Amino acid sequence: MNKINKVYYQRCARCVMDTDAIDITFDKQGICNFCFDFLERSKNILGQNSIVKEDRLDQLVQRIKNDGKNKPYDCIVGISGGVDSSWTLVEVKRLGLRPLAVHMDNGWNSELAQNNISNLLNTLKVDLYTHVINWEEYRNLMQAFFDADVIDIELLYDNACLAVNYQQAIKYGLKHILAGTNNATEGMKMPKKWNWFKYDKRNIKALAKRNGLKGFKTFPTIGTSEFVWNHFVKRIRWNSFLDYLNYNKFHALDELEKNYGYKRYVSKHYESIFTRFYQGYILPKKFGVDKRKIHLATLVVSQQISRDEALSMLEQTPYSSNVEIETDITYFLKKMRWSRKQLDEYLARPEILHSNYSTEKPIWDYLLAFYKYLPRFK
Repeated sequence: MNKINKVYYQRCARCVMDTDAIDITFDKQGICNFCFDFLERSKNILGQNSIVKEDRLDQLVQRIKNDGKNKPYDCIVGISGGVDSSWTLVEVKRLGLRPLAVHMDNGWNSELAQNNISNLLNTLKVDLYTHVINWEEYRNLMQAFFDADVIDIELLYDNACLAVNYQQAIKYGLKHILAGTNNATEGMKMPKKWNWFKYDKRNIKALAKRNGLKGFKTFPTIGTSEFVWNHFVKRIRWNSFLDYLNYNKFHALDELEKNYGYKRYVSKHYESIFTRFYQGYILPKKFGVDKRKIHLATLVVSQQISRDEALSMLEQTPYSSNVEIETDITYFLKKMRWSRKQLDEYLARPEILHSNYSTEKPIWDYLLAFYKYLPRFK
């Protein structure tokens, strides 16, 4: 593939990724490396024979049932209120499994998300464990990330979610965490510098320490060593469950609305007020990143929407009106106890890379490379 001159703008001829991604390249037909990488990594999932896929699902379900015998639950399902995790819970119940739904509350849940979760659980009759992080503790951690000027503020939420799910699996002696992560709607590799390594407990602690924070009381964390222990010793498996199904996001949304009182969000991951503000305002303003591109590009290449539909969506702003933007800004400022001047100063400061602070990503990368030579552990 030929590298491009970044002076010029170019958009992929197949998906909607463009030169805003610093590591994008194009072939002679104008097809980008994100498309090729996605199709290569997902070819045994998206293009899998339906009979083979069904057999693979049956085997997984049987393993879960066998491993969960004589236990109150046989699997963990992380639930955020988004369509992917919600549909995972629906399908898990349909298959006769006995899940414990696990939710992590960081103080930013939208009312819509709370209603979606409540309606779903009540209809499916599923038990819920909610881990509530003390708001002051979480606010201080967010402030540390803002002060450090790193891009992935959501590392806090994502890492805590991973930790909580594993903690509950260990508590009940369960071997399977079934997640809404999947190739069909989010399998395209994130461009460099658009986010950060999600098991980086060391990075979180370094940024906290930088702001004088010592120790966490209600904020759960997980790092490389804990993951290795859970995976290799405890034999707990994190399954991208929707990859075992012929998953179509829009079919799932229709079914959720029809049968479970579900209400749609404007965009992916907007079940959190902060995520909406972060992806729709902070990322474009401070970091020049529009995550809708990678989300929509994945849907285009997995043939869930057309390229023209994706381009039409990108022509619209992340917020439908200035009133909505100002409402979220006001809410953010009040909740974080910031002034508008503080927000403007934060947005104007240059980005500092996560790797400028202490991190365990090199250790993870080394272990991942080593892991490829140990198929018996997979």
